[in-house]
Amino acid sequence: MKKRAKNIINYLNKLMAIDSPSGYTFKIIAMLKEMVESWGFETRLSNKGNLLISSGEGEETVGFCAHVDTLGLMVRSIKSDGTLAITKVGGPLLPTLDGEYCKIYTRKGKVYTGTILSNSPSSHVYKDASKLERNDENMAVRLDEVVKERDDVLKLGIGAGDFIAYDPKTVVTPSGFIKSRFLDDKLSVAILLELMHAISEGEIRLKKKVYFLISTYEEVGHGCAWIPEDIQKLIAVDMGCIGLDLNCSEYDVSICAKDSSGPYDYALTNELIALAEKGKLNYAVDIYPFYGSDVSAALSGGSDIKGALVGPGVAASHGMERSHVDALNNTYKLLEMYLKA
Repeated sequence: MKKRAKNIINYLNKLMAIDSPSGYTFKIIAMLKEMVESWGFETRLSNKGNLLISSGEGEETVGFCAHVDTLGLMVRSIKSDGTLAITKVGGPLLPTLDGEYCKIYTRKGKVYTGTILSNSPSSHVYKDASKLERNDENMAVRLDEVVKERDDVLKLGIGAGDFIAYDPKTVVTPSGFIKSRFLDDKLSVAILLELMHAISEGEIRLKKKVYFLISTYEEVGHGCAWIPEDIQKLIAVDMGCIGLDLNCSEYDVSICAKDSSGPYDYALTNELIALAEKGKLNYAVDIYPFYGSDVSAALSGGSDIKGALVGPGVAASHGMERSHVDALNNTYKLLEMYLKA
């Protein structure tokens, strides 16, 4: 594996080690802030916790955005048998969570472990164990504590509104596959970190002012609803979808022409396609009808920008995701070429 890919995977592992469902991102943002400031970047936090990183000067101002928030759950209520009823944070595929280990983060700072299970978790007991629909009405968290009723759970300090984060299960195979939850979008954040490190080392000399925006509420729709007013072009770096009639694979950089919010800027998208062709990158142009990005949020928020969307191809999004080092390399090279153009 090449050095660039190894660096990105090292960053990815650091990101995956910190749970960060939407609304519970302050720990991971603090880590990122300290990291990029050590490389000489200027940073500030927006009121809602997005990390804004800036560097360079020039007549043109470009932004790259990626989101560090992930899918997750919250405690909806405590059930009479001491299990925790759940509600979704973002749009996780709940059937894939049956049997997953998790952590419960209380409002007073305590952390407990548990398992997400169907309400009919045993085939020896429940006739509908294999047939019961896996949804938030039919699933709950079994705590790894001696609790037999609701009051036992309350004594632990667990209550409605506590965050539940589940294990990303990150694995990198010898053949270069990256298997993990939350590649959407921590893989893209890791790619941007390597881009920033290359800038700090002088490998990329900026010809324009550049912002890197790390958002914290993308999975619930308003990550970059506000951006600095001097940004003229904003490129979301987020996962590329795979399946049905789509062109993207786990080895490509995806360039999205249109998603559920509408078409992306024609000229900027064409510029990225031309760079991908010039660099002989493996790339795909696709339309994602059930997708929205931080650029979508910025445009909906009234930003006067040209927007585009690129990212590594990721299979099985919002479930047990997978990508490949080729996809992260192609994505990195495209962004590097754009900054050097």
